Amino acid sequence: TALGLGADRAQGAPLGGPGARRGPSSRRPEYHFSVPDNWKNDPQRPIFVNGEYLYYYLYNADYLTGGGGTAWRLASTRDHVRFRDRGVAIPKNTNANGDCWSGSLVVDANGTAGYGKGAVIALVTQAPDGKQAQYLWYSTDGGRSFRAGSTSPALPNPGVPDFRDPKVIWDTPRKRWLLINAEGHRLGFYASPNLRSWTYVGEFERSDIGILECPDLFQMTAQDGTSHWVLATSANGKGRGLPATYAYWVGDFDGTSFTPDTDEPQWLDYGFDFYGAVTYPHHDRSGREDRRLRRALGWANFWDYPHNTPTSFTDGYNGDDMIVRDLRLRRAKNGYYLASEPTAALRDYVVRTHRLGDITLSGSKNLPIRSSSYELSCELTWASGVRPNAGFQVCRAPGGGRHVDVGVYVPAPYAYVNRRPAANPTGGESQTTFDASARRVKLRVLVDRTSVELFVGDGRQVHSHRVFPLPGDDCIQLYAYDGGATFRELTIREIRMR
Repeated sequence: TALGLGADRAQGAPLGGPGARRGPSSRRPEYHFSVPDNWKNDPQRPIFVNGEYLYYYLYNADYLTGGGGTAWRLASTRDHVRFRDRGVAIPKNTNANGDCWSGSLVVDANGTAGYGKGAVIALVTQAPDGKQAQYLWYSTDGGRSFRAGSTSPALPNPGVPDFRDPKVIWDTPRKRWLLINAEGHRLGFYASPNLRSWTYVGEFERSDIGILECPDLFQMTAQDGTSHWVLATSANGKGRGLPATYAYWVGDFDGTSFTPDTDEPQWLDYGFDFYGAVTYPHHDRSGREDRRLRRALGWANFWDYPHNTPTSFTDGYNGDDMIVRDLRLRRAKNGYYLASEPTAALRDYVVRTHRLGDITLSGSKNLPIRSSSYELSCELTWASGVRPNAGFQVCRAPGGGRHVDVGVYVPAPYAYVNRRPAANPTGGESQTTFDASARRVKLRVLVDRTSVELFVGDGRQVHSHRVFPLPGDDCIQLYAYDGGATFRELTIREIRMR
């Protein structure tokens, strides 16, 4: 079933896939999540219910006509690549407290909130009269629809302007619910036995990366077997030359305070379009949570230019996500970090593989492959004494006038994505330093109709960008200047939602 302007939006329709109505000017992505119509923004943390993951997000059905407000819309997935639309779970303006903004959901297995064992409970920000507070909503039909538990807040606002985006987890060591709340330049910690009444227990403050939003807190088992806490938040570090994406710290949480291993945050993404990101646990076949693997997804947009997209005109919608990632906690000399890679099931949607082998190049080379949705991977190497600028032009016009440059500049050294030569929301180039002493670096690039994502090395550094190539801008060129380089085991995998 096609989803887009004028398409069938029956519940259960697949998002994308065979038969999707894409005209010659369509810019709807092939294998990234996109809203069926109109508008989406913040993702809500997916939960695992009855063998599938339920993914909610903020949705506005009146966007194209100029209306405001947000509902919670639901999609479900089993493999984190193919999603099925399940319709609106919480409509706009359901009660006098106004629209539901961001929040989080849990499965109340023991019925602590009083709505029965297995009820799905959502703690959600609403802002009656402009005053943000957290309200409880509940579902007894497996998360398909929700009712307000009360018109009074479960966590009232103490009188501050920013008081939103609650994230709720089960605090296993202390056998209680824990809520992390975004409160301007601090994250507040609150505890509860029943999800309905909350007590302040501590906070984490940070005043140098903008207003903190969409917090996250979880335990994870590193690849060396040790256990760690990770505290994270969507933040804006552009004033310090840092990203405006998902900042995180690895450290320890004692129930009242979080102690980071290092003062400076790390960033899950260094591009320009990975905001409001959420992470969620992996479950094994028996349904048990596996703390060695976690997943993440982020909104493919940013508030500096939220409405700058041609898909509003070509496909009747504005709202994509970046690819779901698999996260693993790894140890380096200077501490632990999250390594990202595209979720494993993406390989199940490869329809054609081009194994080009090793290509040694000094200059540029056009590849005889044209595609608008693919994955490109290789190990880039260079000789001793050579410091090249090497990489790929993707989303390239046949004449070469428009393109996105993805590669490494060894003299600095840094990896980069430069979207200036292509149509995009705003110009710019993202850069991250890397260790060039080994004279080699692994690069993995995902290209779809509205995005380019670069994974550097083992994925400690990722660059996610919105781009808007014109129809027909689907060429690929290699380049290696200032001494040349070798593209080892160069592979291109074309991807389709079969």
